[in-house]
Amino acid sequence: MFKADLLLTNANVLTLDEDNTRACSLAVTNGRISGVWPDAEPPKNEVETGADTEVVNLNGATLIPGFIDTHNHILMYAQSRKKVNCSTPPNQSISDILKSLGNKIIEKPNGEWVEGYGYDDTLLDEKRHPTRDELDKISPNNPVVIRHISGHLAAVNSLALKYAGLKEGVADPKGGSFGRDSQGRLNGMLYEASAMKPVFSQMPMPTVKEMVTALGEASKDYLAQGITTNSDAAVGMHLGIKELDAHLKAAKQGVNPMRTQLMVMHNLLREGEVFGDYSAELLDQEIRDRSKGFVRLDSAKMFQDGSIQGLTGALRKPYYKNPEILGDLIFEQEPFQEEILDLHKRGYRVTIHGNGDRAIGSILDAYEYALTESPRKDHRHRIEHVQTGTPWDLDKMKELDVAGSFFINHVYYWGDRHERLFLGPERARRISPLADAVDRDLLFTLHSDCPVTPISPLFSVWAAVNRLTSDGNVLGPEQCCDVTTALKSMTIFGAKLNFDEENTGSIELGKCADFAVLEEDPTKVDSVYIKDISVLMTFIDGKIVYEEKGSSLIK
Repeated sequence: MFKADLLLTNANVLTLDEDNTRACSLAVTNGRISGVWPDAEPPKNEVETGADTEVVNLNGATLIPGFIDTHNHILMYAQSRKKVNCSTPPNQSISDILKSLGNKIIEKPNGEWVEGYGYDDTLLDEKRHPTRDELDKISPNNPVVIRHISGHLAAVNSLALKYAGLKEGVADPKGGSFGRDSQGRLNGMLYEASAMKPVFSQMPMPTVKEMVTALGEASKDYLAQGITTNSDAAVGMHLGIKELDAHLKAAKQGVNPMRTQLMVMHNLLREGEVFGDYSAELLDQEIRDRSKGFVRLDSAKMFQDGSIQGLTGALRKPYYKNPEILGDLIFEQEPFQEEILDLHKRGYRVTIHGNGDRAIGSILDAYEYALTESPRKDHRHRIEHVQTGTPWDLDKMKELDVAGSFFINHVYYWGDRHERLFLGPERARRISPLADAVDRDLLFTLHSDCPVTPISPLFSVWAAVNRLTSDGNVLGPEQCCDVTTALKSMTIFGAKLNFDEENTGSIELGKCADFAVLEEDPTKVDSVYIKDISVLMTFIDGKIVYEEKGSSLIK
């Protein structure tokens, strides 16, 4: 007999344990699962309740482990909420974007920066990027920056170039480039982080306090999607150590109640930098201590290419409609693998962005080099996105025990354009090859890459199961994934990827009481409706952190 702090009754429980056990009630004591039963009510002789025991009758709703999104950019999402929305929809043309920006510019004093986000050149009527000259016409006195939906490009006006000190004839930086018109003049396009850095470094920086507040607001959106553990995939990329400070304070103050994993940018871990002499163990301990244990080090984060839709992903064969372009690797191979070896020896799990198959191959060569020079079991090094991984690449991932986190939402949002513009029919149908990953028993997860696509684990599950594009086509049906595996890829597989499978990811005795309550059972509904299932409640450590307004659940 034990005392319960929380009882969940009359539930349809998908434990997502090894045997995919189902149950109907459970108990929580001190934030941990203390009982799981097949009956709608717990046996009275096994659990004790008191006046302070909370009892939630789920009325047949589905209880699953809390979702684990292993790759997104919550801080970037939090900050983008206050920028001008340049997405399509609502903007159908460059003129629409210019109008939206213009409405914000008139509110600003001369010299103040104006930021937009989310434009996608391939969805606009003009099928191109906004130009420096077009931005100059609406904003001669304010520097303007619009971030591309991929996050890997930006369009700016002349004043932004001036503030950044970028003059005609400037050389392209390593790992990036400056766009130029037919006369060789800068056209305002910035490709990849190294090209965007001179502009971003001149923009006003938010305070840590402002970022903490923004994280608190953004976390509400994540909790409403049933997410209980979340990974920020590039901490320190834009604002350095301040981004880490914001995450730790948001957790310590309870502003962001989610469990948080941080991929810390590799440049902060280099010799002479703030964490240059830290081992992974030391940095993880400092992060835990400063966040009351709710934040953990995930990995050292690197990038080896860009975005396929931005034509900066590094491919082995040219782009379908741009046969002169292969995309570029960000790092030359030798220094790249030496840096990985250094991080590996210091105990870091390394996570590397790789969209194009040439970048994926480069990453795998670097991992093999590090593991040969310094063998280490259970390293769980990762490749992020794995958009165009070939069967050979996946075989190599299995051989090296490298995990993958697939940006499955690409299938819906860009699949038609991958087929028509970027990759062609043959390569497009293989993007995010989940069936191949399952066949090889690879450890993998799904992710949203928010704000590149909206945060929604159920949408990602839907995309994995159906592989429907925005035009209603099925892209590569042979790479579809079954519902249970897709759910596990956002729960227990995520916990394994986070080295936390003993605590989270499934509903089992002794694990953290992190749950999402769904209006319907994803394994029972027609698969095309999975993305439309409502999240009714979210629990972390047995405490309700989100409840849908108007929910009919009886407490």
